[in-house]
Amino acid sequence: MTALTALLPLAVVAFMYWRRARTLSARGAPVPGWRQASFALGITLAAGAQLMPLEDELFFMHMLQHVMLGDLAALAFVLGLTGPLLRPILAVPWLAPLRHLAHPFVALPLWTVSLYLWHLPPLYEAAVEHSGVHALEHLSFFTTGVLMWAAVVEVLPGPEWFSTGWKFGYVAVVRLVETALGNVFIWSGDVIYDVYDHGEEHFGIGALQDQGLAGTIM
Repeated sequence: MTALTALLPLAVVAFMYWRRARTLSARGAPVPGWRQASFALGITLAAGAQLMPLEDELFFMHMLQHVMLGDLAALAFVLGLTGPLLRPILAVPWLAPLRHLAHPFVALPLWTVSLYLWHLPPLYEAAVEHSGVHALEHLSFFTTGVLMWAAVVEVLPGPEWFSTGWKFGYVAVVRLVETALGNVFIWSGDVIYDVYDHGEEHFGIGALQDQGLAGTIM
């Protein structure tokens, strides 16, 4: 995937956000500055993740890319949104039901399935070796990350029962899910992905060391 192909969708989303924010400002309902800054940070992090060097050669760099894209960029992106910003999108009849994907009992399973499915060796190695699969993997991580965080941030009204205590528990489950997968990489004792076989030769980092660093990052 070329840099232009990777960054073009982000540029389109940023432009749409900017236009909608201008419209709301002209109507006397400006988007708070901190939300606009957070959205800009999310776009910047996502762009930086797409341009991450060595992500096809070192596992830990690829994992850092995923954390930036599916966790940090997704959270900053969600914090930059408001109901009025999303209103034109949700007004489209076939898009309106998408709001239900941010329900905690939907968003968390979707995010978990995406995380674990894409780390199965056949899919993960296909993503490393084929740019189209890699792009699909990144889209999956980012969109499910956005839904996962949207359930906590509640850009749109969530279930009445999902109070602060439930949200703390929800985030704790998210961290446990990530930690469990990270520990598999740290303690497996065997190299899980065969595609990273040049790390020691090119960078002095053995495959197991690389895998352990990836697990630590997660």
